[in-house]
Amino acid sequence: MTVILLLLSVALIIILTARFQVHPFLALFLVAVFYGLLIGMPLDAIILSVNQGFGNTLGSIGLIIVFGVIIGAFLEKSGGAYALAEKALQVVGKKRVSAAMGFIGYIVSIPVYADSGFILLSPLNRSLAKKAGISLAGPAVALGLGLTATHTMVPPTPGPIAAAGILGADLGLVMLLAVPISALALIVGVVFATKYAAKTWIDPNPDISEKEIQNRLDDAPGAFKSSIPVFVPIILIVLKSITANDAIGMHIPFLEIIFFLGEPIVALCIGAILSLSLPKKLNAKMLSSDGWVGNALRDAASVLLITGAGGIFGRILQDSGIATTLGETLAEIDISIWLPFLLAAAIKSAQGSSTVALITTASIMLPMMTTLGFDSELEKALVVVAIGSGSAVVSHANDSFFWVVSQMSGMKVKTGYRLYTTGTFILGTSAAFFIYLIYLIVA
Repeated sequence: MTVILLLLSVALIIILTARFQVHPFLALFLVAVFYGLLIGMPLDAIILSVNQGFGNTLGSIGLIIVFGVIIGAFLEKSGGAYALAEKALQVVGKKRVSAAMGFIGYIVSIPVYADSGFILLSPLNRSLAKKAGISLAGPAVALGLGLTATHTMVPPTPGPIAAAGILGADLGLVMLLAVPISALALIVGVVFATKYAAKTWIDPNPDISEKEIQNRLDDAPGAFKSSIPVFVPIILIVLKSITANDAIGMHIPFLEIIFFLGEPIVALCIGAILSLSLPKKLNAKMLSSDGWVGNALRDAASVLLITGAGGIFGRILQDSGIATTLGETLAEIDISIWLPFLLAAAIKSAQGSSTVALITTASIMLPMMTTLGFDSELEKALVVVAIGSGSAVVSHANDSFFWVVSQMSGMKVKTGYRLYTTGTFILGTSAAFFIYLIYLIVA
């Protein structure tokens, strides 16, 4: 009954947004509360889940989105994004934009959270698609899948590290397996983005003509200067990731400064400040309510609300105990290396968080490892990567990243399901297939 209610809730979100054109914020909020009532959650627990889901989601990525759209506004309006795109196109070519964005996302998401990475790279993504004269759909899906691949499977992202720690797997071996498996799965995902998703037309920037782009390029900063607001935050976050273990519990001023500057909110704030150097001449009008910043914040409001509502839906699903129910049901089925994948996929699809799916599945698998014959270090590492691949399947309405990808790419909800949700299914199942092949060889 729990699973049926979940499926009905997802179907209701799609019907409300696609058929009746209800704003996604209202649809997500109403369906989340409706699900909580039907599943029998106490009224005070529903209120707590709503507050925590909205507050925790926006508390973690709200300001990141705000600073990200400010960076994007200055990159676009100054012409910097198009200068950067023009230089990038000379390197990758117009036919390989999706592959390039998938690869960039794959690298960036190892030290940087997927949400932050997509927000930071969105202006470049739009500009590349606009300059190449292609639909935004292909590069956006490829970027989302690249970010997802390493976020779910490759340490040192938190989920895979936690799963490896719970199962006692060798972290180095997990990385040696996760990198090629996730890379091969991403190649399959990029083929999907290029051959299928790219056929759906989404204008990268419908409000600007080629003539206006050329006018902006005439006054634009150079490609290197334009890249600074994007890549300085990424570098700071990477440095924090490298030095985090050394900085914790130690009072070394240099490490503490790096640790502070590498916090995503601080790093993107620095990126927003650096973006002020992009216009030929900065004036107060650009920073006003009717200027570049004001318009950017108005655009961000809808993304913030929808992302927060996605957090509400995901939190209510988590607090309803659906992950435990699905875990206990599937744990009774012995299907070898496919079991951790299916467990994680069910839990991810049910409650939205890849990290929760990774940790929950690892905890369920721990007492069964010896019984199922996962004894060797290699087999333990394969189970961790299998859990990671399952935690990518599938991203939909209860996942805040689904809303970041779809809303920042101008996708309608049903288009997001058809392109990005399907893409995450292909990514995760492809990785599981490669894991199964390796398991057949070593088992």
